Amino acid sequence: MPIPAFHLAFPVTNLESTRRFYVEVLGCTVGRTSRRWIDLDFHGHQVTAHLVEAAEPYTPTNIVDAKAVPVRHFGMILPWQEWHSLADRLTAAKSAFLIEPHIRFEGEVGEQATLFLLDPSGNGLEFKSFRDERAIFAT
Repeated sequence: MPIPAFHLAFPVTNLESTRRFYVEVLGCTVGRTSRRWIDLDFHGHQVTAHLVEAAEPYTPTNIVDAKAVPVRHFGMILPWQEWHSLADRLTAAKSAFLIEPHIRFEGEVGEQATLFLLDPSGNGLEFKSFRDERAIFAT
């Protein structure tokens, strides 16, 4: 049975910079658009960037492994090699990471690669990968 596609709508302050970031940096493709929103194919899931007048001024964080993780964020769990390719591409593009690409729980159950960055409107994004995908929900 195929996995259902997920939909997420999020606020952005500039549609053109959003389009450039999600298409040129993250590799998304554009679906339907209007003058107030853009549908993006985010690894097979539909995310919709909606134009707003102003971004929220503050994003609360929680401390995880001594790093400030934005509470409100979304992202993707990628295959191990695909995550490394993305991390290399983002690093080569001199992306401003909130949390640099690194490996958590190395050698343990739940070993994962993770990185955090912001889109041009300040939305938090996390990309992660598990060496063993069965560990995604391991306790």
